[in-house]
Amino acid sequence: MTDDEGLIGTVARGTGGVWHVVTADGTVHEVSMRGRLKKADVGRRVGGTIRRDTAAAARDVLKLAVGDRVRLEPDERGSTLAIAEILPRTSRLARRAPAGARGERVLAANVDQVVLVFAAARPEPHPRMLDRFLVIAEANDLPARIVVNKVDLVDLAEAEARFAAYPRAGYPVHLTSAKRGDGMEELRRVLGGRTSVLTGPSGTGKSSLINALFPGLDLRVGEISASVNKGRHTTVGASLHALPGAAGGFVVDTPGLREVGMWELPVESLDRCFPEIRAVRDQCRFADCRHGVEPDCAVRAAVARGDVDVARYESYLKLSEELASEKPVW
Repeated sequence: MTDDEGLIGTVARGTGGVWHVVTADGTVHEVSMRGRLKKADVGRRVGGTIRRDTAAAARDVLKLAVGDRVRLEPDERGSTLAIAEILPRTSRLARRAPAGARGERVLAANVDQVVLVFAAARPEPHPRMLDRFLVIAEANDLPARIVVNKVDLVDLAEAEARFAAYPRAGYPVHLTSAKRGDGMEELRRVLGGRTSVLTGPSGTGKSSLINALFPGLDLRVGEISASVNKGRHTTVGASLHALPGAAGGFVVDTPGLREVGMWELPVESLDRCFPEIRAVRDQCRFADCRHGVEPDCAVRAAVARGDVDVARYESYLKLSEELASEKPVW
């Protein structure tokens, strides 16, 4: 696709300042970012709006991400193409920068859904980590679905029972085995025609799952470290892949994440990121109820009735404590 001023493409991956941009005809261009764009006060660009306050600008300079739509122009020498503009985003998936760094990290831009891949075993699933991923998806206004992979390693009924709270909360759950083929057809159907981010902890089999769903993509697959029961990082950076077939679509494969921090989520908005809590929160006696010790709390009443899962409610309380203290407590 072209416009009056340049060639339009989608960022597929980037390493060391070199970005691979795919244009509509399937051509992959290896490009860099124009110097003036690196230094520009670009402001926040989401949904066509631009905020130019200083804080927003500081966050978004150099925040080019996989999935971004960009305009390419000949560089200053006119010999090769360079990224001249990052087009407004329709959505993004962002989390807090890892390892104690300040700011955020945009995992992917312009996506339609988040697919959270956890393993039924090896590594052992941690529901509270899953809850954190789901909160991040909700905070980014992105629909999420859950994939429980490696069900060939456990009893199927056990896997269903372990994740039973999530369909009740409104999240689709897919029980899959990349090795045995369980659930592949249904998952392939819901990925078709959409841009989906696959994310989750290390070692859950994201790349194996994509390879089983779409043979020919040949993503690199790692192994599980028996000593620590954690996956080795085989995806070193997010990468976007076009899906074969008539339905089309894209998947963004992300590195396995070992820490998941929330970014810029006010503690008073956390209850909106739990769908089952969001459904009853307005029935609380106090509009600013935190659903802990306040009287006439509709959320605690829903927990007592069994309408809100106890473990999910406990996750909400832990996350609320973390956000209030602005430091990790898990």
